[in-house]
Amino acid sequence: MKDIRIAWLVPSVELGAYWQPVLREFTQVYPNTLFYTGQVWPGFDPEQPGCSAIEIVGETKFVETQKVETGYGRGFIVVSPSIIGRLLKFKPDIVFPQAFSLWTVFAVLLKPIFGWKLAIIYDGSSPNTDFRDSGFRTVARKWLAKFADAFVSNSEAGKQYLMEALGVPESKIMKRVYLVPDAKALQRRLENTEDIELQLKRPTFLYVGRITQRKGIKTLLGACAVLKERGIENFNLLIVGKGDQREELEAFIRENGFEEQVIWAGWVEYGKLGLYFQQADVFVFPTYEDVWGMVVPEAMIFGKPILCSKGAAAAELIEEGQNGYLFDPHNPEDLAEQMLRLIDDPSLIESMGARSREIIAQTTPETAARSFVEATEAIFAQQ
Repeated sequence: MKDIRIAWLVPSVELGAYWQPVLREFTQVYPNTLFYTGQVWPGFDPEQPGCSAIEIVGETKFVETQKVETGYGRGFIVVSPSIIGRLLKFKPDIVFPQAFSLWTVFAVLLKPIFGWKLAIIYDGSSPNTDFRDSGFRTVARKWLAKFADAFVSNSEAGKQYLMEALGVPESKIMKRVYLVPDAKALQRRLENTEDIELQLKRPTFLYVGRITQRKGIKTLLGACAVLKERGIENFNLLIVGKGDQREELEAFIRENGFEEQVIWAGWVEYGKLGLYFQQADVFVFPTYEDVWGMVVPEAMIFGKPILCSKGAAAAELIEEGQNGYLFDPHNPEDLAEQMLRLIDDPSLIESMGARSREIIAQTTPETAARSFVEATEAIFAQQ
């Protein structure tokens, strides 16, 4: 089985450093693997274990055709057609294309000619990436799905989309969490980084991510304003990230008079994020829409309770009342109530954080790689 040639077609891994440890594990089982992409993450090092399998093919761009106020912008991904030549040269036995990009179309069209197997990987589901309201996209995806021998879905929401919208039989879908952080790498970087000193009240709520409208930070600040109106000020909010909405959000904070409770850390390089996770007490992910949300499992690695938006597919990692709470990202009062639970009862922070660590310990780069190994074995067992 080790001589099987496997090609991955993932148009962009711009924020995908988490693929490195998965490929490290996967290529130990299937060394004849090539991972094609048109965009890699900052600091990409081809010398890292697993990264030698990654080949950059052209350039991937997203062309936005419709801006959505509280969700992903709609549009299409432009990928390089030179992937065809790469596949013809490599002659894979199995292809793992991501979702339904033009690269997936190429893989489907060439499948009858070259006889390779096809397993589509689907990261997650959200309204503006599923396009359920687009008849053309749905019909095109249904057609592509018929040629797939299997699917690997990262989330339950993704699995339900494949079944309900595209008519994929449940027997063809493996639901496995494969978008996972590398706990060892995060903690190793933490050990090699100088400490930071922050003057924090307890509890400190933490947000990490882009400072953009889709991420729902306005709802988080609205929740802080609700607590302020009730005279509750014994907490901090620590915001890590950068983006075009910061000026608007700073104005909102000033208007509502809780500047002293908000700490802006700005952009922090990935290797130092652990220090901020470590110093905070509770992680908040207020996004309006996310096909997953890697920051949620990252926070869980550091043993943090999670207040998670129902708009994030990563919400399925939350056992409500055990390691966190879910809330409506359009309702600041709902989030304020969940924050107040932890402010009023600090003992929950320790117990919920411990449960977060237990849950995420079951999902690692090793288990993610094993999911794709299992998919490969299952496909060839059908022959």
